[in-house]
Amino acid sequence: MKVAVITNTSKPQAVDFQPKVIDKLVNMGVTPVVLESDRCIAKNHINDVLCFASHTEVVKNCDILITIGGDGTIIHMARHAAKHNKPLLGINFGRVGFVATLEPQDLDSIDKLLTGNYFTQQRMLLKVTVETPTGVERLYAINDAVISRGSMSRMMDLSVSVNGKKTCQYRADGVIFSTPTGSTAYALSAGGPVICPDIECILLTPICPHSLFSRSVIFKAGDKLTVTAATGEGTETEAFLTVDGQYHLPLTDDTRVTIEKYEKSFSLISIEPQNFYTVLNNKLNERGI
Repeated sequence: MKVAVITNTSKPQAVDFQPKVIDKLVNMGVTPVVLESDRCIAKNHINDVLCFASHTEVVKNCDILITIGGDGTIIHMARHAAKHNKPLLGINFGRVGFVATLEPQDLDSIDKLLTGNYFTQQRMLLKVTVETPTGVERLYAINDAVISRGSMSRMMDLSVSVNGKKTCQYRADGVIFSTPTGSTAYALSAGGPVICPDIECILLTPICPHSLFSRSVIFKAGDKLTVTAATGEGTETEAFLTVDGQYHLPLTDDTRVTIEKYEKSFSLISIEPQNFYTVLNNKLNERGI
């Protein structure tokens, strides 16, 4: 068995913990696979570790992924995991860790990866298609796709169509399109509901809407949502699309953004069975919410 070990090198604690994970895997008879850029971290295990040049090659050449970091590290790798149908286990070194399922002190329990005595949960992704006069670009979201204004303070007029029919009109600072996983991220801060990740749907949450009656809307997973944004003041929109807080694209009045369920999901591993509502309460209490 080959297990990829992906470390968030911006977190010193995660970097310090990586050799412990590699030690554990080697003692289990498992071959760790790391990024070429992490070779210096794994220098004491260089004869035990396979090093590859890119995230894609690492994922392709492993059976399971382990991330060491926060939820952002998992989100960064999840789209690669989904593309290649590889399950992922997150070791939590983040501030909250809604998605990471293993705490560092529980490292010894990863023995169960060898026996298959673990649990997996399928998490839905969004496919985000951006159509401009010059071409089409596709992005994939684990948490959310956000359309928001830039540095100008003016609000935007946002028009949302569902399956080709105009459905919602907002005057707001932006809108958030979330997966159930992403309902505990930006959408929660914007007043959206918490959705169990077992439910497949698309959550739309307006950001600071100029209306007392604009609320989040939940669409079924099979719906195709299309949104356009304009200032409504005869000037170009200064708007941006942000996907999972990691990818950014400027938008103009000619840009159409389509959000729909991605046909692939990613498998999130937990060593022990997880109750979403127990985890939610524990994490929110830790944050003082």
